[in-house]
Order: sequence, then C-alpha cells, then structure tokens
Amino acid sequence: MTKVRSLLTPFLTVDRAIDGATLGASLLVADRLYVFHQFTLEALAFLGTWYVLRAIARFAARLS
Repeated sequence: MTKVRSLLTPFLTVDRAIDGATLGASLLVADRLYVFHQFTLEALAFLGTWYVLRAIARFAARLS
C-alpha cells in the first residue's frame, strides 16, 4: 500500500482530489435532476453545477 501511495503522491493533490469528487457528484446530480431534452442545456447545467460544487469544496478546504 505504501508503494501505491508513494506513486500517487506527486499526482494526487488536494485540488485534484476535490475536482474528482465534485466531478462525480455533479455527474450524479445532472443525471438525476436535469432533463431539458437538449444536450447543450444539460451540458451547461452540468458544468455550472460542477463549478459551484468545486468552489464550495475548495472554500471549505481552505477553512480547514
């Protein structure tokens, strides 16, 4: 396990971990809540959700 952690440490930063987690959460929100029947609107809603969740998570990470 320590070998895996030592390999991932240079690549996995707090910002990347936050981006990955909020990306997954945004995909779930977009899949369940957004039904506009237009790809462009759903894509924009997904990107907006990801931006807001990422901003909240990064702000919370700075506070702790």
